[in-house]
Amino acid sequence: MTIYAGGHILLEDCPGVGKTTLVLAFAKALGLDFKRIQFTTDTTPSDITGFTMLNKADNKFEFHEGAVMCNLLLADEINRTSPKTQSALLESMEERSVTVDGVTHELPHPFICIATQNPLGASGTHPLPESQLDRFMVKLSIGYPSCDDQIKILNARRYTNPLNEIKAIVNAQSISQVHDYLSSIKVTEDVMRYAITLCEETRKHPLVELGVSPRGVIALVTLSRANALIDRRNYVVPEDIQNVYIDACAHRLVLRPQSVVEGVNRNDILSEILTRVKPPATIRGSR
Repeated sequence: MTIYAGGHILLEDCPGVGKTTLVLAFAKALGLDFKRIQFTTDTTPSDITGFTMLNKADNKFEFHEGAVMCNLLLADEINRTSPKTQSALLESMEERSVTVDGVTHELPHPFICIATQNPLGASGTHPLPESQLDRFMVKLSIGYPSCDDQIKILNARRYTNPLNEIKAIVNAQSISQVHDYLSSIKVTEDVMRYAITLCEETRKHPLVELGVSPRGVIALVTLSRANALIDRRNYVVPEDIQNVYIDACAHRLVLRPQSVVEGVNRNDILSEILTRVKPPATIRGSR
């Protein structure tokens, strides 16, 4: 849904659970131009945005593309690079363009960034600040597979890599058409007010230091349109808002220290708000 909505994804999970494999699988299935950049402490902003170099043959400066010049970018371990390099990527995510030596270069359309980070081993890392986390439409985790799923993984990799069997089922043009179509999915004023109220309640909550921003409201409504599309509807109902509310908003909250004492996390707070705020009546009824 986030890819359909034109948003960016942050995958935060332990090493080895398949974050990179998941992104590679999506790149193949979606038929997108794919690039991967492994962030390290010495990664520079020019590795991302590109740079100009003098061509001695004709005595002119030429632009050499950076990693962002693609449809799907895997930013691996984004918290292992410097804040300056992180900012270069996040600016590209927001503006969909890069400016090098005063010249602006538009990114390909669509442009989707899927970044990964490891919540453990924080030594020498630079966690994304709240203002930069806000640039990601959703923050997700995969988690450890069950015993039966791990047996399937072992059997699938016995003779070959399952990634080699993935075939493209769409292409960049198809996804761009979906992006354009999403704006035509109707959202009534009552449903908009419902989404806004859910986000405003996070700003008033006694355990929340910083609630969901207006950018978060836009992301919530856009993602709910994608949810309606998946459900084969051309209109949004409160259930669409409810389905994506936690994934779209949890990473945007900054909690007060008291929340740790009370053993309350972001998901708990958002679930409580969902229960307390009554949705408007719709064609499909109320929650």
